Amino acid sequence: MTDIGQQPPAMAAGYPAARVHIRGHANEALTLGRIRLRVTVAFFMVAFLAVAGRLVDVTLFGASGEPQAAPVLTAPAPVASATRGDIVDRNGVLLATSLPTASLFADALLVPNAGEAADRLGVALPDLDIEATRVALDSDRRFVWLRRGLTPSQHHAVNALGIPGLGFRSEQQRFYPAGSMTAHVVGFADVDGLGLAGIEREFENRLAAGETVALSLDLRAQSVVHEVLADAVAEFSAVGAIGIVLGVRTGEVVAMVSLPDFDPYLAGEEPDETRFNRAVLGVYEMGSTFKIFNTAMALDYGIVTLTDGYDATHPIRIGRHTISDYHGRGRWLTVGEIFMYSSNIGSARMATAVGSERQRAFLERLGLTRASPVELPEVGWPMVPDPWREINTMTISFGHGLAVSPLQLASAVGAVVGGGIYRAPTLVDRPADEAVAGERVMSEETSLQMRWLMREVVEEGTGRRADAPGYMVGGKTGTAEKAVARGYDGNALLSSFVAAFPIDRPEYVVLVMLDEPRLPRSEGRPTGGRVAAPVVRQIVERLGPLFGLRPVSEPSPEVREASADGDDGAMARLAAFRTLQ
Repeated sequence: MTDIGQQPPAMAAGYPAARVHIRGHANEALTLGRIRLRVTVAFFMVAFLAVAGRLVDVTLFGASGEPQAAPVLTAPAPVASATRGDIVDRNGVLLATSLPTASLFADALLVPNAGEAADRLGVALPDLDIEATRVALDSDRRFVWLRRGLTPSQHHAVNALGIPGLGFRSEQQRFYPAGSMTAHVVGFADVDGLGLAGIEREFENRLAAGETVALSLDLRAQSVVHEVLADAVAEFSAVGAIGIVLGVRTGEVVAMVSLPDFDPYLAGEEPDETRFNRAVLGVYEMGSTFKIFNTAMALDYGIVTLTDGYDATHPIRIGRHTISDYHGRGRWLTVGEIFMYSSNIGSARMATAVGSERQRAFLERLGLTRASPVELPEVGWPMVPDPWREINTMTISFGHGLAVSPLQLASAVGAVVGGGIYRAPTLVDRPADEAVAGERVMSEETSLQMRWLMREVVEEGTGRRADAPGYMVGGKTGTAEKAVARGYDGNALLSSFVAAFPIDRPEYVVLVMLDEPRLPRSEGRPTGGRVAAPVVRQIVERLGPLFGLRPVSEPSPEVREASADGDDGAMARLAAFRTLQ
């Protein structure tokens, strides 16, 4: 036994102290606590592993054991990372742009009550198809689009519902500030930003890369043409209309309107006829406007001079066909009178003198036998006779038997009045200092003579209603019966007027065509001179000041009236016209 206060021998010798063992109730309690702690830790580890395993299983394979495509509430990756480029007019005004927007999707497995959710969404989005939404939410799909391109107010309203399983993705939506006014030219893109029509499709690669595409359109001019044309459609109860304004020196399309038009935001829901671009995709027999080319052709080939003429006393009969004049003069007509009074008989005789081969070659140089090269995917091919017989030569002289697009016609007229240089039409804005190359298709002298003849039509002939004082409009009327299965329908007309102004130094070509216009019986036939010419006048009167064109001086009334019915008078007027050049 050791005395109290005295160390045990082991400790005194420097050895470590012996372990103290706790015995009794204290020892048993400590051991039980350790066991319980280990069991608890093991339980939580097993539970954690079970939950983690289930999450992996559901995420990757789903309840059925099949692989799943996407994790919960994760939208697909955007189609393109770059913001789609803008489309602007020649002045930089936005015609198409992309803005950020929210799109609504759902994980159907996380939506607790599909029917209730669909009903509540229908309150926030009144035009939502509730039944289709209910079916989508009642499925086992992990991702389903419910609405693309929400407005900010719609986004807020849906978010406030607090429905489990719904989510939003930030996207880019296409906006068209000018709406239907430029729809046929600008076109439209789908919800994923892929161009489907018009410039949107033609320049898809550039726009998708974020580039801005500047067009030759002037939105101000587009608005004028659209408004005037819409009024004419209403006034004459026409089924459609076309309006084109083309720069003579550049070939730039300044305005292009096709009616009826469509809402680019609802393009997929619009009727086919509204999406049809009549200005470039439609091809038509353009009637007497073709006499511009027929007369220029005969003059340029040297077949006739302005003082020559042909007998237009009697109709021409060839096979089962009869060619006659609508308002025949019943006499010999000079070349100028044939053009001014729009004589089919005189035009057919002139074309016969030129011949089919040379006629076809001349029209080919004007781009009238091939598709227009304008930058649009929707371009129609002309309907060209094959074989090209004598009867075709005659009827083509006054605009029947060869169908072209209105833009082709406007471009060819631009060549006739523009010094004899053909310039391909374009919708792309060109730098102001860029020299536009062209192809000579006729002499400058022929061009000058044709400008004078076109002015005569407005001063003395069938185009008087197109006269816009101060802007010296020159042009030609056209009234064509629409082709049907067995010939032509005399009650369905294409009434047109094509003009250039100022005709002494042409800057712009203006073409207007009304499809099946109507007039009260008491007012006569809805010819090009009656219904289309006044529309051209309204457009010129509004565009002249807009383009900064100063009113020009014209030959005095005395010069215009001198010997009006004789060759000497015509030459005197031509001489006076030359002084304006």
